[in-house]
Amino acid sequence: MNLFFLLEEYTDTENEAVTKEMVDIVLDALYNPHKIRPEGECILGEIARLFWAHAIQFASLPSQRRFLETFTAYLHAVVVEALDREQGRRRSIDDFLKLRRKTIGVAPCFPILEMGMNFPDEVFYHPVIVDLADCITELLIIDNQAAGNEFHNLISTVMLELGLDRGSAMAWAAHYHAEVQKRFTDGLAKVPSWGPSIDVLVKEYLHGVGNWARANHSWSYETQRYFATKGLEIQQSRLIPLLPKFNHTAA
Repeated sequence: MNLFFLLEEYTDTENEAVTKEMVDIVLDALYNPHKIRPEGECILGEIARLFWAHAIQFASLPSQRRFLETFTAYLHAVVVEALDREQGRRRSIDDFLKLRRKTIGVAPCFPILEMGMNFPDEVFYHPVIVDLADCITELLIIDNQAAGNEFHNLISTVMLELGLDRGSAMAWAAHYHAEVQKRFTDGLAKVPSWGPSIDVLVKEYLHGVGNWARANHSWSYETQRYFATKGLEIQQSRLIPLLPKFNHTAA
């Protein structure tokens, strides 16, 4: 998670060109973890290299492959987000969600749950398993709906496209959240059996996937990342003071 946060700190206000340069450095480090990084390079390269050089010492080969696939997609999406920010592009709700499903960075977290498993592809990519993971990604998008700048933000996107005020847009998001929750719950009943030895891995993996949403919810209040020292107080009161608009557009 620290790697994600560092990437966000470095790229959240940058333009496309600078963001792509950083992304290329990180990708090169991940795909070449034993390669010495060039002197004077952005520190993200060495941080990513050290992270992955350590992880591959114990991570199963399938989890390594899936992490690299999903993390690569995440990084490429971050570049697209930077271009949107630079150009002031406002996406439709559907287009926003397609991009946000990648930029939120949830998909690369799920392979971490299976790093101690040899999870077969036919299980990991089974439509029911994929949809359950997608539901959690969707829930986290909604839970983090106030995050991001004006151009990469669910609530402002809904307000613009549907012509709603902030309260109505929040109600729209709450309704969508309930729908996705039900989809996840219903999906659990549809998980097929692959035999006892695989089923126990599936149960462990899905427990981690489902718990990711709950853990993120709790962590969001406990950390000072979003609400400074007021997180636990806001968790009880359910009242969030609105901050003034801040222009994240890169110069």
